[in-house]
Amino acid sequence: MKKYVVMFSGGIGSWASARILVDQYGAENVVCLFSDVKGNNPDPHVGEDEDTYRFIDDAIIQLGCEYVRVADGRDIWQVFKDKRFLGNSRLANCSHTLKQAPAKKWLKENTTPETHTIAIGIDWTETHRLPAIVKAYDPWEVVFPMCDPPYMPKHEMISWAESCGVSPPRLYSLGFSHNNCGGGCVRAGQGQFRKLLEVMPERYEVWLNKEEEVRQHLDKDVTILKELNKGVRKNLSLVELKDRAPDACDMLDLGGCGCFVEDFSMSTEGQE
Repeated sequence: MKKYVVMFSGGIGSWASARILVDQYGAENVVCLFSDVKGNNPDPHVGEDEDTYRFIDDAIIQLGCEYVRVADGRDIWQVFKDKRFLGNSRLANCSHTLKQAPAKKWLKENTTPETHTIAIGIDWTETHRLPAIVKAYDPWEVVFPMCDPPYMPKHEMISWAESCGVSPPRLYSLGFSHNNCGGGCVRAGQGQFRKLLEVMPERYEVWLNKEEEVRQHLDKDVTILKELNKGVRKNLSLVELKDRAPDACDMLDLGGCGCFVEDFSMSTEGQE
Protein backbone atom coordinates (compact mmCIF):
# COMPACT_ATOMS: atom_id res chain seq x y z
CA MET A 1 0.00 0.00 0.00
CA LYS A 2 1.32 3.44 -0.94
CA LYS A 3 1.82 6.11 1.69
CA TYR A 4 0.60 9.69 1.38
CA VAL A 5 2.73 12.80 1.85
CA VAL A 6 0.57 15.81 2.69
CA MET A 7 2.11 19.17 1.84
CA PHE A 8 1.25 20.54 5.25
CA SER A 9 1.17 24.33 4.92
CA GLY A 10 -0.34 25.06 8.31
CA GLY A 11 -3.60 26.01 6.64
CA ILE A 12 -6.97 24.43 7.32
CA GLY A 13 -7.12 22.79 3.88
CA SER A 14 -3.97 20.77 4.45
CA TRP A 15 -5.23 19.70 7.89
CA ALA A 16 -8.55 18.56 6.42
CA SER A 17 -6.74 16.66 3.67
CA ALA A 18 -4.55 14.91 6.22
CA ARG A 19 -7.58 14.10 8.39
CA ILE A 20 -9.35 12.46 5.45
CA LEU A 21 -6.32 10.39 4.51
CA VAL A 22 -5.67 9.29 8.09
CA ASP A 23 -9.31 8.23 8.42
CA GLN A 24 -9.16 6.30 5.13
CA TYR A 25 -5.71 4.73 5.22
CA GLY A 26 -4.48 4.97 8.82
CA ALA A 27 -2.05 7.34 10.49
CA GLU A 28 0.86 5.00 9.77
CA ASN A 29 0.40 5.64 6.05
CA VAL A 30 0.37 9.45 6.20
CA VAL A 31 3.26 11.90 6.49
CA CYS A 32 2.74 15.63 7.02
CA LEU A 33 5.59 17.58 5.39
CA PHE A 34 6.00 21.21 6.50
CA SER A 35 8.38 23.62 4.74
CA ASP A 36 9.23 26.39 7.20
CA VAL A 37 9.90 29.83 5.68
CA LYS A 38 11.06 31.42 8.93
CA GLY A 39 14.66 30.36 8.55
CA ASN A 40 16.95 31.43 11.38
CA ASN A 41 15.33 34.84 11.87
CA PRO A 42 14.29 35.23 15.55
CA ASP A 43 11.80 38.03 14.79
CA PRO A 44 8.28 36.65 15.56
CA HIS A 45 6.85 38.93 12.86
CA VAL A 46 8.91 37.23 10.13
CA GLY A 47 7.77 33.96 8.59
CA GLU A 48 4.63 32.16 9.66
CA ASP A 49 2.34 33.54 12.31
CA GLU A 50 3.33 32.35 15.78
CA ASP A 51 0.03 30.54 16.17
CA THR A 52 0.71 28.46 13.07
CA TYR A 53 3.37 26.51 14.95
CA ARG A 54 0.96 25.89 17.81
CA PHE A 55 -1.65 24.70 15.34
CA ILE A 56 0.79 22.33 13.64
CA ASP A 57 1.84 20.82 16.98
CA ASP A 58 -1.80 20.32 18.03
CA ALA A 59 -2.79 18.97 14.63
CA ILE A 60 -0.02 16.37 14.49
CA ILE A 61 -0.91 15.11 17.96
CA GLN A 62 -4.56 14.84 16.92
CA LEU A 63 -3.76 13.18 13.58
CA GLY A 64 -1.22 10.79 15.05
CA CYS A 65 0.81 10.62 11.84
CA GLU A 66 4.47 11.21 11.07
CA TYR A 67 5.58 14.84 10.89
CA VAL A 68 8.59 16.16 8.97
CA ARG A 69 9.86 19.76 8.99
CA VAL A 70 12.23 20.96 6.29
CA ALA A 71 13.80 24.39 5.89
CA ASP A 72 16.27 26.21 3.67
CA GLY A 73 17.53 28.28 6.59
CA ARG A 74 16.85 31.69 5.05
CA ASP A 75 13.74 33.84 5.39
CA ILE A 76 11.93 35.34 2.40
CA TRP A 77 13.75 38.67 2.62
CA GLN A 78 17.18 37.09 2.44
CA VAL A 79 16.03 35.10 -0.58
CA PHE A 80 14.89 38.30 -2.30
CA LYS A 81 18.34 39.82 -1.74
CA ASP A 82 20.22 36.70 -2.80
CA LYS A 83 18.11 36.24 -5.94
CA ARG A 84 18.02 39.98 -6.57
CA PHE A 85 14.29 39.76 -7.10
CA LEU A 86 11.50 41.07 -4.88
CA GLY A 87 8.68 38.53 -4.94
CA ASN A 88 5.31 39.75 -6.21
CA SER A 89 1.97 38.50 -7.50
CA ARG A 90 3.56 37.49 -10.81
CA LEU A 91 6.53 35.53 -9.50
CA ALA A 92 7.03 34.35 -5.92
CA ASN A 93 10.63 33.15 -5.77
CA CYS A 94 10.24 32.69 -2.02
CA SER A 95 7.72 29.91 -2.68
CA HIS A 96 10.10 28.11 -4.99
CA THR A 97 13.18 28.48 -2.79
CA LEU A 98 11.73 28.06 0.71
CA LYS A 99 8.67 25.87 0.17
CA GLN A 100 8.92 23.88 -3.03
CA ALA A 101 12.65 23.16 -3.29
CA PRO A 102 13.13 21.81 0.28
CA ALA A 103 9.98 19.71 -0.09
CA LYS A 104 11.04 18.32 -3.46
CA LYS A 105 14.50 17.54 -2.10
CA TRP A 106 12.97 15.58 0.78
CA LEU A 107 10.66 13.72 -1.58
CA LYS A 108 13.54 12.68 -3.82
CA GLU A 109 15.64 11.51 -0.87
CA ASN A 110 12.92 9.71 1.10
CA THR A 111 10.21 8.56 -1.29
CA THR A 112 9.63 7.19 -4.77
CA PRO A 113 6.65 7.57 -7.11
CA GLU A 114 6.03 3.85 -6.59
CA THR A 115 5.80 4.07 -2.80
CA HIS A 116 4.28 7.49 -2.11
CA THR A 117 1.47 9.74 -3.36
CA ILE A 118 1.43 13.52 -2.84
CA ALA A 119 -1.61 15.25 -1.32
CA ILE A 120 -2.32 18.97 -1.74
CA GLY A 121 -4.88 20.83 0.36
CA ILE A 122 -6.43 23.18 -2.20
CA ASP A 123 -10.20 22.86 -2.40
CA TRP A 124 -12.93 22.60 -5.04
CA THR A 125 -12.92 26.37 -5.68
CA GLU A 126 -9.43 26.12 -7.23
CA THR A 127 -9.73 23.14 -9.55
CA HIS A 128 -8.34 25.25 -12.40
CA ARG A 129 -4.94 24.86 -10.74
CA LEU A 130 -4.92 21.06 -10.75
CA PRO A 131 -3.27 20.40 -14.16
CA ALA A 132 -0.29 22.64 -13.35
CA ILE A 133 0.18 21.00 -9.95
CA VAL A 134 0.03 17.49 -11.39
CA LYS A 135 2.64 18.49 -13.97
CA ALA A 136 4.90 20.05 -11.32
CA TYR A 137 4.99 16.87 -9.21
CA ASP A 138 5.37 14.40 -12.08
CA PRO A 139 6.21 11.47 -11.83
CA TRP A 140 4.57 11.36 -8.39
CA GLU A 141 0.82 10.87 -8.32
CA VAL A 142 -1.02 13.82 -6.77
CA VAL A 143 -4.41 13.77 -5.04
CA PHE A 144 -6.61 16.63 -3.85
CA PRO A 145 -8.90 15.37 -1.07
CA MET A 146 -10.71 18.69 -0.64
CA CYS A 147 -11.61 18.82 -4.34
CA ASP A 148 -13.80 15.75 -3.93
CA PRO A 149 -17.36 15.53 -2.57
CA PRO A 150 -18.84 16.69 -0.23
CA TYR A 151 -17.04 19.90 -1.34
CA MET A 152 -16.51 21.48 2.07
CA PRO A 153 -16.14 25.27 2.24
CA LYS A 154 -13.41 26.64 4.45
CA HIS A 155 -15.70 27.49 7.36
CA GLU A 156 -16.85 23.87 7.50
CA MET A 157 -13.24 22.67 7.60
CA ILE A 158 -12.65 25.04 10.51
CA SER A 159 -15.69 23.71 12.33
CA TRP A 160 -14.55 20.16 11.65
CA ALA A 161 -11.14 20.85 13.20
CA GLU A 162 -12.79 22.37 16.25
CA SER A 163 -15.05 19.34 16.63
CA CYS A 164 -11.90 17.19 16.63
CA GLY A 165 -10.42 19.26 19.43
CA VAL A 166 -8.00 21.28 17.29
CA SER A 167 -8.21 25.06 17.51
CA PRO A 168 -7.69 26.48 13.99
CA PRO A 169 -4.97 29.05 13.25
CA ARG A 170 -5.97 32.43 14.67
CA LEU A 171 -5.60 34.30 11.37
CA TYR A 172 -8.93 32.86 10.17
CA SER A 173 -10.81 34.27 13.16
CA LEU A 174 -9.10 37.62 12.54
CA GLY A 175 -10.61 37.78 9.07
CA PHE A 176 -7.74 36.54 6.90
CA SER A 177 -8.56 34.23 4.01
CA HIS A 178 -5.41 32.15 4.39
CA ASN A 179 -2.76 31.26 6.96
CA ASN A 180 0.39 31.98 4.94
CA CYS A 181 3.36 34.10 6.03
CA GLY A 182 1.72 35.64 9.08
CA GLY A 183 -1.09 37.32 7.16
CA GLY A 184 1.15 38.76 4.47
CA CYS A 185 2.36 37.01 1.29
CA VAL A 186 3.94 38.56 -1.78
CA ARG A 187 1.05 37.16 -3.81
CA ALA A 188 -1.47 39.01 -1.65
CA GLY A 189 -3.22 42.13 -2.90
CA GLN A 190 -4.13 45.58 -1.56
CA GLY A 191 -7.06 44.28 0.46
CA GLN A 192 -4.95 41.63 2.16
CA PHE A 193 -2.23 44.07 3.18
CA ARG A 194 -4.78 46.66 4.30
CA LYS A 195 -6.25 43.96 6.56
CA LEU A 196 -2.77 43.27 7.92
CA LEU A 197 -2.29 46.99 8.62
CA GLU A 198 -5.58 47.18 10.51
CA VAL A 199 -5.31 43.95 12.49
CA MET A 200 -1.55 43.57 12.99
CA PRO A 201 0.07 47.00 12.49
CA GLU A 202 3.39 45.90 13.98
CA ARG A 203 3.66 43.07 11.47
CA TYR A 204 2.69 45.43 8.64
CA GLU A 205 5.56 47.72 9.68
CA VAL A 206 7.96 44.79 9.41
CA TRP A 207 6.74 44.06 5.87
CA LEU A 208 6.94 47.78 5.00
CA ASN A 209 10.48 48.13 6.35
CA LYS A 210 11.67 44.89 4.78
CA GLU A 211 10.29 45.90 1.40
CA GLU A 212 12.12 49.21 1.63
CA GLU A 213 15.28 47.39 2.69
CA VAL A 214 15.15 45.15 -0.39
CA ARG A 215 14.40 48.13 -2.65
CA GLN A 216 17.50 49.87 -1.30
CA HIS A 217 19.57 46.70 -1.63
CA LEU A 218 18.57 46.28 -5.28
CA ASP A 219 18.62 50.03 -5.91
CA LYS A 220 15.48 49.63 -8.00
CA ASP A 221 11.91 50.90 -7.85
CA VAL A 222 10.35 47.48 -7.34
CA THR A 223 7.37 46.68 -5.12
CA ILE A 224 5.32 43.72 -3.97
CA LEU A 225 2.04 45.33 -5.02
CA LYS A 226 0.89 46.77 -8.33
CA GLU A 227 -2.14 48.88 -9.26
CA LEU A 228 -3.90 50.07 -12.39
CA ASN A 229 -3.91 53.85 -12.76
CA LYS A 230 -5.83 55.07 -15.82
CA GLY A 231 -5.18 51.76 -17.50
CA VAL A 232 -1.45 51.81 -16.72
CA ARG A 233 0.03 49.19 -14.39
CA LYS A 234 2.19 50.89 -11.75
CA ASN A 235 4.15 49.94 -8.65
CA LEU A 236 2.51 50.46 -5.27
CA SER A 237 4.79 50.35 -2.24
CA LEU A 238 3.61 49.38 1.23
CA VAL A 239 4.60 52.88 2.36
CA GLU A 240 2.16 54.37 -0.17
CA LEU A 241 -0.58 51.90 0.73
CA LYS A 242 -0.27 52.77 4.41
CA ASP A 243 -0.70 56.48 3.70
CA ARG A 244 -3.92 55.98 1.73
CA ALA A 245 -7.40 56.23 3.16
CA PRO A 246 -9.15 52.83 3.34
CA ASP A 247 -11.72 53.86 0.73
CA ALA A 248 -8.87 54.62 -1.68
CA CYS A 249 -7.69 51.00 -1.54
CA ASP A 250 -9.01 48.06 -3.51
CA MET A 251 -10.27 45.97 -0.59
CA LEU A 252 -11.44 43.24 -2.97
CA ASP A 253 -7.90 42.71 -4.21
CA LEU A 254 -6.87 39.80 -1.99
CA GLY A 255 -4.43 38.15 -4.37
CA GLY A 256 -3.94 34.41 -4.75
CA CYS A 257 -1.66 32.83 -2.17
CA GLY A 258 -0.57 29.23 -2.54
CA CYS A 259 3.01 28.05 -2.23
CA PHE A 260 2.60 24.54 -3.64
CA VAL A 261 0.72 25.35 -6.83
CA GLU A 262 3.53 26.63 -9.06
CA ASP A 263 5.98 24.88 -11.34
CA PHE A 264 9.10 23.75 -9.47
CA SER A 265 11.23 24.91 -12.38
CA MET A 266 10.37 28.57 -11.85
CA SER A 267 13.47 30.75 -11.91
CA THR A 268 13.69 34.41 -10.95
CA GLU A 269 17.28 35.56 -11.09
CA GLY A 270 17.53 39.34 -11.25
CA GLN A 271 14.80 41.93 -11.55
CA GLU A 272 14.28 44.84 -13.89
